[in-house]
Amino acid sequence: MGRPFVKMNGLGNDFVVVEARSRPFQPSEDEVRAICDRATGEGCDQLISIEPGTDGAVFMRVWNADGGQVETCGNALRCVGWLLMQASGNDKVDIQTAGGLAHAHAGGDHRVSVDMGAPGLDWTRIPLAEEMDTRGIELQIGPIDDPVLHTPGAVSMGNPHVTFFADREFDDAFVTASGSLLEHHPLFPEAVNVGFSRVLGPDRIRLRVWERGAGLTRACGTGACAALVAASRKGLVGRRATLVLDGGELEIDWRDDGHVWMTGPVEVERTGVLT
Repeated sequence: MGRPFVKMNGLGNDFVVVEARSRPFQPSEDEVRAICDRATGEGCDQLISIEPGTDGAVFMRVWNADGGQVETCGNALRCVGWLLMQASGNDKVDIQTAGGLAHAHAGGDHRVSVDMGAPGLDWTRIPLAEEMDTRGIELQIGPIDDPVLHTPGAVSMGNPHVTFFADREFDDAFVTASGSLLEHHPLFPEAVNVGFSRVLGPDRIRLRVWERGAGLTRACGTGACAALVAASRKGLVGRRATLVLDGGELEIDWRDDGHVWMTGPVEVERTGVLT
């Protein structure tokens, strides 16, 4: 391809980021999978392109490691926001995605805050295949009469999430088996990201995420936002908390105006050229 890229990560959730404002970038699904392959390609959870937007914004396109496009990615928004602010010298930037408009702000040394907008809470916004109360949808893991987990909260952060809550942490095997099973459950016509949470205190939540199209990930920004909103709606925490993910911590704030803000670090790993 002869296309320069920057390899970045947000809490270990890693990306190959390509500049595509001056020259279109339209990889096939096979090419996306090849780039994301950790054994034979550059290796990443998602492939990101920065494209022309409207009204002074840029457009961020996201492909998962399985080759499919998705609406948005919270950790990628922080990484792209940091790149754009470094290039322009500004302390904020608007980023359009297929999931909606986000606003990235400088948050300190290699830290970025993103206004993720208001969460989607109606069942049609997730979306679900049938009407349900999204504070606790009719879904469970395990036997019908003795489920291991049940009634997760459902939230859209521009992409669909369900978050289960338990009083213990689940290992890789459980998250992988359960997440992969539920990702394409008939209840979710656009598939779903699956979170497994444990409330550690009134403002602290442990979270692991099976990410749609990418698998078990070290961090998921939109998943952290969704988990905070779901926990708050269940009365488990307030409207602000630290989310503890495998790759580190994110600060999530569901503000009084209804918007969810996410703050966390970004890291530049290396640069290269796609061939």
